[in-house]
Amino acid sequence: MAEETCSETYAELAAVGPYGVRPGHALITMVEPHPGHEHAYNRWYEDDHYYAGAMAMPWMYAGRRWVATRDLQLLRRPEKSAVARPVTAGCYLSTYWITEGRYDDHMRWTVGINKRLNRDGRVHQDRTHVFTSFQDHLGTVYRDGASGPRDFHALDHPYQGLVLEVIDAEGPEQRAELVEWLRSEHLPGKLAGSPAAMTVLFRPTPLPGDRMSYVKQVEGVDERVTLLWFLQSDPRPCWPELFAGREEEVAESGLGRVELAAPFIPTVPGTDLYVDQLR
Repeated sequence: MAEETCSETYAELAAVGPYGVRPGHALITMVEPHPGHEHAYNRWYEDDHYYAGAMAMPWMYAGRRWVATRDLQLLRRPEKSAVARPVTAGCYLSTYWITEGRYDDHMRWTVGINKRLNRDGRVHQDRTHVFTSFQDHLGTVYRDGASGPRDFHALDHPYQGLVLEVIDAEGPEQRAELVEWLRSEHLPGKLAGSPAAMTVLFRPTPLPGDRMSYVKQVEGVDERVTLLWFLQSDPRPCWPELFAGREEEVAESGLGRVELAAPFIPTVPGTDLYVDQLR
């Protein structure tokens, strides 16, 4: 068995390289199951792929799934999105943290294991990747300063809602300025007194050339910023005040434009709760 699994090398691998807890990287994947396949997709993802295709992999140390029921999909902005076409596409969202400095190690494993899963017939084909990318961490803004959960806790803490926001800078040269404005000026004021405990910022990275063919290459890697807003309440009550005007707020800065603001609630693992509320 040792020869088949190369287990003798595990002790050597464990002794080298970064092994902190900071989420230096993330996998963020928003997927639309094809009509009529919602139940089958949910069961495949929860019963197999979440584990075999994600959490069992080296250096992917936290994960959580989210869902947008039809009423949540209809809250999304803008109506014409460069990310989701139509803007309601992508009713399931999965988020994963990857240890800082371990992106290349994880990527080599994930490409290999997904090729194996595909050969073994363990990949559900009746789905469309709307927004799937690995991302580099740019920073985290906290509502309560040093109090409360940190970003490395975020996918295990029982947050009641998540908002995925995608903002495109006016160009590659403007992205750094956009990120600085978000971190230092804009987000601290937005979070103050709100149900949002933290906002985690990322930038997308290109997918490897040997990725699976059904996952399209990432767009906007030079100017895009991805924000995850972690909410202590359901997003619906706070949406009008906190998120409905996001397009105008960002546009007024002159630094970028909101291409997607999409609210989600957590799934309940092991159940098909919400599957009948997607259409």
